[in-house]
Amino acid sequence: MIVALDLGNTRIKWAVHPGGLPVAGRMLADGAVDVDGVDALPDCWAAWGRPDEIAACSVAGSAADAALERLAGRLGVPLRRIRPLALAAGVSNLYCNPASLGADRWAALAGARARSCEAALVVDAGTAMTVDALAADGRFMGGLIVPGYDLMRASLARGTARLPVAAGSFDPFPRSTDDAIVTGALQAMAGAVSRTRDAMLAAGESAPQLMLTGGCAPLLQPLLAAFAPRYLPWLVLEGVLVLALEARLAASGRADLHEEAR
Repeated sequence: MIVALDLGNTRIKWAVHPGGLPVAGRMLADGAVDVDGVDALPDCWAAWGRPDEIAACSVAGSAADAALERLAGRLGVPLRRIRPLALAAGVSNLYCNPASLGADRWAALAGARARSCEAALVVDAGTAMTVDALAADGRFMGGLIVPGYDLMRASLARGTARLPVAAGSFDPFPRSTDDAIVTGALQAMAGAVSRTRDAMLAAGESAPQLMLTGGCAPLLQPLLAAFAPRYLPWLVLEGVLVLALEARLAASGRADLHEEAR
């Protein structure tokens, strides 16, 4: 049994997986806790016993990472850190410095590739929003990082004298300040997705599958309905599992996990 963890800026997402193939759709359980709740994680998977391994990607910072190290040591469970490589799980990382790509972005790309061998546009709408282009041949072409929904609203409140942290509603033609801020934030996010999709088409890729994940993805999904988005809330965790299982198989002399995991 493998426990997969995605340590984000706000939450820790977790999933329990039996450790075999395929990855997508075989979670025994999943959920999330606050980012400062590392010590409570064993209670989340207690019903399935002690894991063979914990596999984790993290952008949560050094304090959360250290707490996870202590937890794994206390449980006596190996901890596998997911770190970007130049090539893994069928994804070729074309970042100028492959190791500098965010671990969560790398995992989401691996999860997307395990689900489909077609071109994909992978959008993780969390505290920040990332928009990553994955070519049909597995090349990670590059991507965007923009402020997420809450950051956009908070930045307007901090940087201006009279604007609130808006709690309005989406409206194509807003007639209140709160609605104008909420709509502007969501339209800006949708625009970043749409422009990246256009860039992929201009580069000669076929129309990519749009894969949405992250806590704010449900807010964004209706604005992107024309692109038939797929909402995959645990895509990063699926990628963590794909990468962890591939590392296991590589150690045993096999390198075909990304084919079998589909």
